[in-house]
Amino acid sequence: MKNNKNAVLMAMALLSLPVSAQVKIDSIAPHRYAAQSIDVGANVNFSREQSTSAVSVITSESTNKRSAKNIGNSILGQGSGLISLQNSGNYAGINPTFYIRGMQSLDGNTPLFVVDGIERDIQYISAEEVESVSVLKDAAATALYGYKGANGVVLITTKRGKFNSKEIKVNLDHAINFMAHKPKFVDAQTYAKAMNEAYANDGFENPRYTQEEVDAFGSGKYPYLYPNVNWVDETFRNHSVTNMLNASFTGGGEKFKYYALLDLQYDNGFVKNPDTHEGYSTNNKYVKGNLRMNMDMILSKNTTMKVNLLGVLAESNAPGNSAKLWDMVYGLPSAAFAVKDEDGKWGGNSTWAGTVNPVAQSQDAGYSRNHNRGIYTDLTIRQELPAVLKGLAVQGRIAYDHFSNIYENYSKTYVYGSPTVVDWLDGKPQLGKAFTGGSESDLGASISTNSFTRRFHADASADYQNTFGAHSIYSQLKYDYEFSDEFAINSTLYRQNISWYTHYGLLDRYFLDLALIESGSNRLAPGSKWALSPTVSAAWVLSKENFMKNLNWVDFLKLRASYGIIQTDILPESGWMYYMQQYQTTGGTYPFNSGFQSDFGRTYLDAIATSGLTREKAAKFNAGVDATLFGGLDFSFDGFYQRRSNIWVSTAGKYSSELGVDAPYEGDGIVDSWGWEASLDYNKQIGEVKFNIGANIDYYRSQIKEQDEAPKLYPNLVSTGHRVSQLFGYKAIGFFKDQADIDASKPQLLGSTPRPGDIKYEDVNGDGQIDTNDKTAIGYSTVAPEIYYNIHLGVEWKGLGIDAMFQGTGRYSGVLSTKSMYKPLVGNTTISQYYYDNRWTPETAGTAKFPALSSTSNANNYNTNTLWMFDRSFFKLRNIEVYYNFPKAMLAKTKLLNAAKLYVRGVDLFSFDHLDESDPEVFGATNPLNRSIVAGLSVIF
Repeated sequence: MKNNKNAVLMAMALLSLPVSAQVKIDSIAPHRYAAQSIDVGANVNFSREQSTSAVSVITSESTNKRSAKNIGNSILGQGSGLISLQNSGNYAGINPTFYIRGMQSLDGNTPLFVVDGIERDIQYISAEEVESVSVLKDAAATALYGYKGANGVVLITTKRGKFNSKEIKVNLDHAINFMAHKPKFVDAQTYAKAMNEAYANDGFENPRYTQEEVDAFGSGKYPYLYPNVNWVDETFRNHSVTNMLNASFTGGGEKFKYYALLDLQYDNGFVKNPDTHEGYSTNNKYVKGNLRMNMDMILSKNTTMKVNLLGVLAESNAPGNSAKLWDMVYGLPSAAFAVKDEDGKWGGNSTWAGTVNPVAQSQDAGYSRNHNRGIYTDLTIRQELPAVLKGLAVQGRIAYDHFSNIYENYSKTYVYGSPTVVDWLDGKPQLGKAFTGGSESDLGASISTNSFTRRFHADASADYQNTFGAHSIYSQLKYDYEFSDEFAINSTLYRQNISWYTHYGLLDRYFLDLALIESGSNRLAPGSKWALSPTVSAAWVLSKENFMKNLNWVDFLKLRASYGIIQTDILPESGWMYYMQQYQTTGGTYPFNSGFQSDFGRTYLDAIATSGLTREKAAKFNAGVDATLFGGLDFSFDGFYQRRSNIWVSTAGKYSSELGVDAPYEGDGIVDSWGWEASLDYNKQIGEVKFNIGANIDYYRSQIKEQDEAPKLYPNLVSTGHRVSQLFGYKAIGFFKDQADIDASKPQLLGSTPRPGDIKYEDVNGDGQIDTNDKTAIGYSTVAPEIYYNIHLGVEWKGLGIDAMFQGTGRYSGVLSTKSMYKPLVGNTTISQYYYDNRWTPETAGTAKFPALSSTSNANNYNTNTLWMFDRSFFKLRNIEVYYNFPKAMLAKTKLLNAAKLYVRGVDLFSFDHLDESDPEVFGATNPLNRSIVAGLSVIF
């Protein structure tokens, strides 16, 4: 087990206190933080000094430190209040999971993602085109997003042009990627011994392999009869390459400005030999091209227009039928069959079907492609009306987005087989009839549309802004309409908002915001489609009070608080029309068949229609402080409490089975959540040395107050009162040592016959037997951590600098259940070296980590329990960059370059955690996480 440093590192984070937004090192100004722009979603930006809401901002200086495929992967670990969790998969599908302020509801916790004011998918937004990322956390910050804002909002603002300027910037990144924690499985001879050991443990009379066969696996004398194949190394190479090239064009004239970006990405994948056929590749490669154009035009003295365009073309390639190669590798023993037999056919036999030969699948099963095509457009016109009233303006915006995924399948089949040994004679294997399966086919050719999405948005608003002596006011009345249609059943969605937002300031130090939002949605039942979401928030800038004037070490100090009720249109899992009585039939869809016999079957009641129609709502309270101290120390702290009520839950536990039909969903669920976020960032320059240090730490907790849970026999089974997504399982108290220990250890798990080396459990409820009634709350959530933190360090001297960001989690649990790695041999799968070295045997009883081997799905061992549970907390070096900014005097001599930066980056280079052979973020039968070394160059003309 790795040496866990989490407690020490978290203590360091607490002592150094945290960072919400990493700022540019050379931007050292006492009032920089107070002047930071905050988008309130009402056609206006306020400074942080004027803002009354809880918002953290990730600036453009720190959004592109990882050379990642999109903005989501670029901001991993950043943003106070934002939990970002890395996932794995082929490069094309790597996208993080996000939460804002942890787990808040029983019916989904995903935040809303908004790009330039419109809800959009961020997986095709590159880091280079992003100006800032804002994390909107409290009711005041999210209110104007209506039904969609209850789980928080991630607001992405893209870059814009500059009047009377011209600039060209080119970035080139070349990354070499290495797989971290590649699984290590035993060799063929060890596998044979392990199977024989498992057979003996299972009570079989004969071993799986004779001694001659065990010896043959080890000698390598009969490679086609008794092979020893390292499927990981045969299927995948050790590294891949990712290249990124983007060129941006920024500029404008007197009345027109533009920002344009061409972004190209290419990742060549990890398949070892993908080019064995002329004309196509089977590699899991990925190619993407983005073209963005943002334009601003001054049409007249009082009229402006903005146009945003983004086009996306992406193509991902994979082996035939989009084969899951890693899943195959995790299941296939090294002793199964050779990669190819002596005649050149692909290996395969009747025990392990030939289609799971991962090398064959990666080279000779054809290929498939996914084409993603998207166009995202919006146009805004703003008209100032000084002739009517000074400070009055009207604005209109329309947006239309279209995205589709087209799947091309050019798969084929192949012949596979292997020789068969029927006996051994005189120390030699005797062959029988060889096994042959499959057939050779040409490439298939099928094309289908997997999905398409259309989204139309329109809004119109009138706003008024003015200052009257000590008073300032901004007020907006707005109407939003949204239409969204996905390639699915019952997925057409209409939403509307009518909002009134007012911001009032007095003496530039007292601020009050009020928002009233009436939202409507066709997802909800008639009579409950519309609801009002009111919020109020206030801020007090203490640093401008006379009694603070003599405190020279206080540059900026503000207190703020907010409260609001945010309604949602989140549905129960039953989906659309939950409020109507549903019916099902036992037959087909046509009343009569060809023989004029009824095929319709009987009609019966499905789930009862929901009564007492309502909506899930979030009552949010937040209090916080923002400050800049000592001329460069930015500090922020927020404490919050939220009650989610009227959550849709199944009432199956509320009603008895005597109801006779499926119980309805009702809005009875209640979840409380609370926590705090602290952040700190310090910038200083001493001579020619500039440095930045900061950190943030967030703590979140949830508790289920009501969910219509069925009555339970014992209190340990009750999940109400625990956190959302609380892990439940048995308490393991060791292994059975021998039969005498088994006989003396009563009770035992019902439904199983324990053996020496099996897991022993605690009788939690004390009823004298161990069964499902002994499950209890163990560990924490397996979905999201309750503690999330980072530490950021940077220093620069004469253009040479280093920048690093560390990120960690705490109070986070996982369950080890990966086949072969932690659940070996079952269903003829293989076994990891780690499990084999740490399995229970009579000789290793005192040090074993895992149960004795078994070839069957052992009912005693393979369930959720504390032995398989592990502490999922970790501390990682997310990214580190060593760079050199060339001197401007040197570049001036070129008469071409205005700036140039050369850098080397390391991405996810190391992790302190509790897993020896896997990564706590990804530990299933899927692609291992990557570690990357990136060399890059950025030049500005």
